[in-house]
Amino acid sequence: MSNNRERDLVLAPNEYAFISDQTKGNVIAYVGPYKTSMANTDKPVVFNRRSKRFEISSLEDSIQTFATAPEGWYIILKNPAVDGKQPQVGTSNTLTHLDIGRKVNLPGPKFFALWPGQMAQITEGHHLRSNEYLVVRIYEAEQARKNWDNAVITPQNANLDGENNQDLVGENINSQALTMGQSLIIKGTNVSFYIPPTGVEVVKDKNGNFVRQAVTLERLEYCILLDEDGNKRYVTGPAVVFPKPTEQFVEKNNSRKFRAIELNENSGIYIKVIAPYTEDGQEYNVGDELFITGKKQMIYFPRPEHALVKYGEQEIYHAVAIPHGQGRYFLNRNDGKISLAEGPRMFLPDPREAVIVRRILSPKQVNLWFPGNKEAADYNRKLQELSELQNRKQKESAKKRRDKRSMPPLQQQQAISNYDLERLSEEEIEEKEIPKGVMGNSITRKTSFTKPRTITLNDKYEGAVTIDVWTGYAVLVTSKTGNRKVIVGPQTYLLEYDEVLQPTQLSTGTPKTDINLMKTVYLRALNNKVSDKVTAETKDFCDVTITLSYRVNFTGEPEKWFDVENYIKFLTDHLRSVIRNAMKQYNVADFYANGISIIRDIVLGKREEEEGRTGWLFKENGMHIYEVEILDIEILDSTIHQLLYKAKHDEIRKNLELSNRQKELEFTEKAEQIAQQIAKTQAETRQQAVELKKAEANKQLELDLTRLEAERQVQESELKTLLDEQAKQFEINQKKLEKDRKTQELQLEISDRLMKQRLEELRAEVEAVAQKADAVSPDLIAALQAFGDKALAEKMAETMAPLSIIGGKSIVDVFANLLKGTQLEKVLKLKAADNDTDEA
Repeated sequence: MSNNRERDLVLAPNEYAFISDQTKGNVIAYVGPYKTSMANTDKPVVFNRRSKRFEISSLEDSIQTFATAPEGWYIILKNPAVDGKQPQVGTSNTLTHLDIGRKVNLPGPKFFALWPGQMAQITEGHHLRSNEYLVVRIYEAEQARKNWDNAVITPQNANLDGENNQDLVGENINSQALTMGQSLIIKGTNVSFYIPPTGVEVVKDKNGNFVRQAVTLERLEYCILLDEDGNKRYVTGPAVVFPKPTEQFVEKNNSRKFRAIELNENSGIYIKVIAPYTEDGQEYNVGDELFITGKKQMIYFPRPEHALVKYGEQEIYHAVAIPHGQGRYFLNRNDGKISLAEGPRMFLPDPREAVIVRRILSPKQVNLWFPGNKEAADYNRKLQELSELQNRKQKESAKKRRDKRSMPPLQQQQAISNYDLERLSEEEIEEKEIPKGVMGNSITRKTSFTKPRTITLNDKYEGAVTIDVWTGYAVLVTSKTGNRKVIVGPQTYLLEYDEVLQPTQLSTGTPKTDINLMKTVYLRALNNKVSDKVTAETKDFCDVTITLSYRVNFTGEPEKWFDVENYIKFLTDHLRSVIRNAMKQYNVADFYANGISIIRDIVLGKREEEEGRTGWLFKENGMHIYEVEILDIEILDSTIHQLLYKAKHDEIRKNLELSNRQKELEFTEKAEQIAQQIAKTQAETRQQAVELKKAEANKQLELDLTRLEAERQVQESELKTLLDEQAKQFEINQKKLEKDRKTQELQLEISDRLMKQRLEELRAEVEAVAQKADAVSPDLIAALQAFGDKALAEKMAETMAPLSIIGGKSIVDVFANLLKGTQLEKVLKLKAADNDTDEA
């Protein structure tokens, strides 16, 4: 029972199976719903699409579902029935005649079983956005022409509904002229949905997708499309770019769109014309080279007639910043001349003509031009090693090319594939096929001839050789053309590529000799100092060694300064001869005493009152000795030296004693002068004090006068007020005064008369006494005189009492002073003695 059930074929709706009759070879298609029992000679089979053979399988594996295409899908049916009918549902179907090798496109909805040997591919209809497209190919021209209008097409714009398929496809072709293998582009800008008709198939891209993405370009973007004939098409944005059927997008780094090259005034690109064209009225021929900078075109879009010339990976050539005082060498590729570009500037060399080069200095030049600069020596050594390495690589490349030419053709092809393209010589250009993914045309050239162009300010050793000539120095610059110039510092000089510094050799040591010459390129032109030692013989045959130092300046035309190779030897040899000749005119004692002055007069000349010393001028090279220092004078004979030393010692001792006496005299004179100055100063101080007091008194007087004047004015106003009141009183007082005057006049008259009367009486008495005196003896006269003096003294004492009170002294003192030196002085003393006795 189980075996019988295994031989029963039961098919549900939407199922079918192929059963092969092993005795006859027929394959029958059973389509459900259906049930049958298979004979022992019946075998279930399936059709292998790859091998195109029927293979026996199990009953379960042989059951297949209908080919079903819903709305919006389509079936690609291979080997369709000649009559166009498919197996009937619910029965067994004997194989019909098939159109082997053909295929048809059947838009959905479709639902049917397949005949044995048929193959069906169910594909979804192709939905397109505005930036998507399809590539379709004509695989059967006759069917395509017949069914062209049967394609299912939905326009992107509703306004285009009703247009024929040819217009929607957008190709300028005649549907009746379609050919086998022809490709067409279905653009999403025109068609939003597409199902191809019979005879047309949609081609998948490399990723297996039917729908392809167009390239959407923004501003400053472009893309490149490569045609099958080798031509390229450049499209700039903004745009949606659809390729032609024979075109493909050029990619680089998996990108199909590229940025335009942005340039400025300090950058440019090197272009070679590979196809003739005309632009702005100017014709360009094949082989022309262009250098486009930002001054001419700020934004550059490539075009098919241009090929970008690159050195290595360098596409854009940038200017080099050259600061002030620096420069760059550049080689003219046409005439081989190397020139110098000086700063400050942004130097953008035209690669068609100019190439920046670096100059390598030899170790000898570095040591002469930059003495003690180890960094410069190391850099130039490494640069030399790098240059030698590049030369070796070029020789190896040349040898490989020679070996390749001698190979058989087959080996040449293998050698080409392994050949290093970067080792081509400067003048060789490799024009190779652009592989997919390379942007634009490209010409690759070797980079060893010049370093990549980069903007950098760390160019200490990148630019021209710079010579910093310090203050007081000069250098001689010579070129290979024979030109020479002298650079006088302070100055920075940039050497041309063929210019070098001319070295000079100088004698060294003291005294100066040629045994060990010093080689240098720097001439000390100001405040130069040359030391030397001269041995000469005096008039009395005594050898003397003079150590001296010359101060030298170079004057006149600088071009003459380097006319003498060893100016130190030239100077010292000549002056040694002059000094030796002059020394013959002096004996050793005179020279030892005045040697410095003698040497200075010999070398510098006699001192003029106004102009001073003229110095020594060498007309051969403009060398001028303006000063000389005598450092030491040595007498070689020790005996003579001792004698001179002793004589000089005695002379110094005497001079010191004399100097001490002179100093003592000067001290005394100074001390007296200081004392006089002190007295004079004190007197002046006192005089100034008196003047100050006088001035102060004057000021005080002025103040008192001012105060009195103020008081006077006050009193005057007060008196003026009282004047009127006293006017009447004045008349009364006038009369009273008149009365008093008369009374006083009367009293005076009476007193005068009484005095006259008294005088007459005294005169009479005196005369009487005088007469009596004549008769008196001398002793009596003396006694009387003494008595009279005493009485007079007493009387005067009484009279002088008020004076003693006023003067604050005793009456005796007042009277004694009055009578001092008279005869009455004695009487007064006797009186005083008597008073003392009485008191005792």
